[in-house]
Amino acid sequence: MRAVLEARRKAAEVRVEALEAELERVRAALADAEEALSRRVIGLEQYLEALAEADAPAEGIGRVSQRKPVGPRRAVPHRQNASGADELSPDYQALMAAAIEAGGDGLGARRAAVVLGWGSASASRVEGARARLKRLVERGWLVEEKPGRFMPPAPEQVPDAGRPDGGS
Repeated sequence: MRAVLEARRKAAEVRVEALEAELERVRAALADAEEALSRRVIGLEQYLEALAEADAPAEGIGRVSQRKPVGPRRAVPHRQNASGADELSPDYQALMAAAIEAGGDGLGARRAAVVLGWGSASASRVEGARARLKRLVERGWLVEEKPGRFMPPAPEQVPDAGRPDGGS
């Protein structure tokens, strides 16, 4: 009986050590993720400040057109304002084609990075592809029914952009 209890104790010690090692790995990954988040928040704040500074001179000059050059966020028109995917830039058209080809499984960011010709080894490239997919979701071109899986909306979810009466 003592041998059985001793074997169980040793097994429990091994399990505790394995879980402690896993906990350390997760803590390190969490620290890395928090650092990346912090850098991205700072980068976004700097970007928004730069945009605000760029907008300020244009507001003070009466002769300057109120239309500013479109930035990357305006490069994707809202689906209801577009006649078709041909109005998208070539990169976004490639993402749309890949999402359609992926079908019900949806297009992931890693595959999207490959479609864009960026390769999938770099995490920043994958995040850039994910940002483009999210932009297509925001503008109504794609839906994200499962987290991280992007697909074209079902036909009943898409208003007929080509007809002002909504298709009726």
